[in-house]
Amino acid sequence: MSRRPALTVLVAPSGFKENLSAESVACHLARGVQQAMPDAEVLTAPLADGGEGFTQALVQATQGRLIPVRVTGPLGDSLPSFFGLLGNRHRTAVIEMAAAAGLRLVPRERRNPMLTTSRGVGELIRAALDAGAERILLGCGDSGVNDGGAGMAQALGARLLDAQGRELGPGGGELARLHRIDLSGLDPRLQQVQLDAAVNWHNVLLGPRGVARVFGPQKGATPAQVDQLDLAMTRWAEVIHRDLGQAIGQAPGAGASGGLGAGVAALLGGRLHPRFDIVMNDLQLDELLDRADLVITAEGSLDAQTPYGKVPAEVARRAKLRGLPVIALAGTLGPGADLNLAHGIDACASIVPGPCSLDEAMARSPHWLERAAADALRMVRIGLDLGQAVGAPGLRPRSRPSVMGQSIPS
Repeated sequence: MSRRPALTVLVAPSGFKENLSAESVACHLARGVQQAMPDAEVLTAPLADGGEGFTQALVQATQGRLIPVRVTGPLGDSLPSFFGLLGNRHRTAVIEMAAAAGLRLVPRERRNPMLTTSRGVGELIRAALDAGAERILLGCGDSGVNDGGAGMAQALGARLLDAQGRELGPGGGELARLHRIDLSGLDPRLQQVQLDAAVNWHNVLLGPRGVARVFGPQKGATPAQVDQLDLAMTRWAEVIHRDLGQAIGQAPGAGASGGLGAGVAALLGGRLHPRFDIVMNDLQLDELLDRADLVITAEGSLDAQTPYGKVPAEVARRAKLRGLPVIALAGTLGPGADLNLAHGIDACASIVPGPCSLDEAMARSPHWLERAAADALRMVRIGLDLGQAVGAPGLRPRSRPSVMGQSIPS
């Protein structure tokens, strides 16, 4: 049997929420690939979807710099945070809301989205304005809040008043008492800056798919609190519509990061964008896909939500435009994981070898990532050897790539 050609494998994962950064996941996957296939060329593209790692990824890609700053955390305490200044664009700042109001910043025993605040996000925006930013890229993801962006807006001078004219306190639960929005004290520099938010376009503020019902439980809300938060978000949308003339209840992306998208668009005058329209401008994923034979992507949980704006689905979509096979690895294969097989992912597997506690899974995930990647590449290698033995075509069926089950004419 003649020697098969070496593969070029692109590793393009997201981070594992509250566990590993995208850079770390990519590093461990790449090691696993090289263990099983030492002659493979491994390309890495750690990806951020607007959540944790968004700032670091764009700063690294553009040779920019991080600026440390202290802000109000989601529980109201002071904590260290940061924003970035991009190296390839004049006076462009990049912020990830997770650095000031992320779920990772809220201990599990204290998670209560009735109380957590996005105030620190507004403080990061103000710090970027102080640094002279003329454009701000705001990444929305991995949030630990459900306050509709109210705290963010208050930090920038908006007044949210109850029926007695008193300022509302922190947390999404307070919005049920909202009577009037006063933007007369809003930081005037917001009128001169271009504020672009990278959001999950599928997230809306209200209804069965609204932030309270879909994401409230993930942030610690009880069933009763989910109902209260839903009413609070409804009141938020009603007063925004009445006082500011904007209908944001079902606006695409308005529900991003606990409704932060609604606050950005309605109170700060920002623009919402499907997050990969922002992220992929600097991360060069398409150029790397053009060089690849096989793609491995990953995220913490692969489930029915993955096709709706998550990194593996976007990677698979772009890979399939080039006829590339895609393997997805995940910490958990959740309900509906098989739906991803109709969205460009060809095979998926959990990295967890058996029953274990969450703490053990998080502690051992680096080793398990390497092992899962190595196992996947060993299977690929067997397939290549068998294909070569019977004269079957190789890995790159580029003449008729398939997207969502439909053939694209060659």
